[in-house]
Amino acid sequence: MSTAISESTPAIAVVIPHYNDLVRLERCLQALMQNDLTDTEIVVVDNKSPVSLEALRNAFPTVKFVVEEEKGAAAARNRGVCETAAPRLFFIDADCVPSRDWLTVGREIAARADLIGGRVDVFDETPPPRSGAEAFEAVFAFNFRQYIEVQGFSGSGNLLTRRDIFEEIGGFINGVSEDREWTMRAVAHGYDLIYEDRLRVSHPSRQDWDALRAKWHRTTREGFQLNGTSPVRRLRWALRALAMPASAVVHTPKVLKSGKLASAGERMRAIATLFRLRCLRMTWMLRQASGRSI
Repeated sequence: MSTAISESTPAIAVVIPHYNDLVRLERCLQALMQNDLTDTEIVVVDNKSPVSLEALRNAFPTVKFVVEEEKGAAAARNRGVCETAAPRLFFIDADCVPSRDWLTVGREIAARADLIGGRVDVFDETPPPRSGAEAFEAVFAFNFRQYIEVQGFSGSGNLLTRRDIFEEIGGFINGVSEDREWTMRAVAHGYDLIYEDRLRVSHPSRQDWDALRAKWHRTTREGFQLNGTSPVRRLRWALRALAMPASAVVHTPKVLKSGKLASAGERMRAIATLFRLRCLRMTWMLRQASGRSI
């Protein structure tokens, strides 16, 4: 059932899931305050963080803060949608920093497609030189254009859509790569998804190997769930796993040619991380294909 819209209902709701990252959430909200907030409400959905958000509530009195006890960004986003009646839904993550014209561009382009994913740039939170993880992320992280135009999905750290679409296809699902699954589900229902480079946010790079490994461990688990577990699907997953080392070779020229890296040392660290990560992902994926956990 569609939600009735009153004259006082904002046209846009910015939905931000959050868990235990107050510094980055504050940075995100400060950047949003530099935007044109006309006819816009901001909803932060906290996943019951172990720290108090009271200082942020006081610092940003126009922002709506709610608590969702079910863990996971999917549940938080779903709760955020339920907390507003706005017809336009703008999703951004708490660790992202929107550009000063993010909302202005969003309003301008919102009617062009059912779902619109934007650009995500990477920045470092540590001084140079970059670690291997930071150098790797500078080259490979958050290629939303490829996600959208080649692979047919978008991340939800920079995503615009409509309430009627959300209501028709249902909310995000915990336990899988929820943004990928949700956008692919929308496309499967006949909704169109496009990329817009002018819709920009930035995201901090993973600072070290442990953080990068944790990211890809989660992504590999979620990817296998989306892949499926039939014998044919497992075989396909195993073949993808065996191709991982070769993919590192194929992508090495991208590192060498990248203008995002400042030195030969950063390039070498990025290449070493590329091979280390792809080989690790191969072992994880082969374990999954054989029915073992990772």
